[in-house]
Amino acid sequence: MNTTRRNFLKTLCLTSGSLLFSSQVLAGKPAADAKNWEPAYAMLARQSTLKSRVEQAMDKMKKCDLCPHKCGVDRLNGQLGFCQAPARAVVHSAGPHFGEELPLVGRGGSGTIFFSNCNLRCVFCQNWPIAHEGRGREVSEEQLADMMLDLQRRRCHNINLVTPTHVMPNILKAVMIAREKGLRLPLCYNTGGYELVENIRLLDGIVDIYLPDLKFMDPDESAKYVLEGAGDYPKHAQQSILEMYRQTGNLVTDRSGIALRGLMVRHLVMPNRVAGTREFVLWMADNLPADTYVNIMSQYRVEHMAFEYERISRAINSREFVEAIDWAIEAGLTNLDERSMSQYMIHKRLVS
Repeated sequence: MNTTRRNFLKTLCLTSGSLLFSSQVLAGKPAADAKNWEPAYAMLARQSTLKSRVEQAMDKMKKCDLCPHKCGVDRLNGQLGFCQAPARAVVHSAGPHFGEELPLVGRGGSGTIFFSNCNLRCVFCQNWPIAHEGRGREVSEEQLADMMLDLQRRRCHNINLVTPTHVMPNILKAVMIAREKGLRLPLCYNTGGYELVENIRLLDGIVDIYLPDLKFMDPDESAKYVLEGAGDYPKHAQQSILEMYRQTGNLVTDRSGIALRGLMVRHLVMPNRVAGTREFVLWMADNLPADTYVNIMSQYRVEHMAFEYERISRAINSREFVEAIDWAIEAGLTNLDERSMSQYMIHKRLVS
């Protein structure tokens, strides 16, 4: 009986949003002519500027300043900084992923490449064996390009680059190689948000879809729950998100609702209002269009070192998630993630 009920609720979460919230959730502005669409990097390659961008990015690894840590190590000669990433990218896994936002997943899945190591390393990280311990294997840029092409052959809808910041130069070189071999899928830059805005500018004309987190709004909270946190996460994440929007604008989909281009912002609700969700939705409403795609997520769970931090040592409850979505609606955000809105209705019944 309980198993049947759980399966019903899971199905409802995945499928009911478009029926219940058509007035609240907009998948994205349909492309006028998706058949003639091409990824941003294809145009940059024709202009013969993609190669120079790759060279600029690779130069950054000589005295690494790919993220706000600015470790200054020579990764090309084997030195390791905070993220512990070597000169080559380390990949944990690559394949179709069906747990991402619906505009990314479609029918063929999002072609995810999970990069090991991380420049942020939250104490509550759900992927800590990959992000903190660096489990995976080193790959050359040619091998990384082949992974991208394999995901395209498997009919994925995009190349979803998960935790890309510290391996951005490797990614750009791989894209250049893969494009010459026929890569034509949109690139999705799936980042924790701890970015330098000047490095995001390097990606202008290369990345099609930005999928950043905005995890914390309060510098003090970010310093508590990010390893070696300096409290500068909110500032860097906000600056980078504004630049991402400047480059790509609002989400654009094809006529099947599959994402082609645009900004999609994630925010994880945490217990005891640690993430600053109310401040997050107000910041979004004040700084970006009301129909910017926003995914307010409910899946926080106690992982890795979170047990050692009292305020985040439990899951969120229904009341906390309902208030988060209520705040978003009150702030005037109109393009809230479909699955999250389905979950909202279920949690709202539980607390009413």
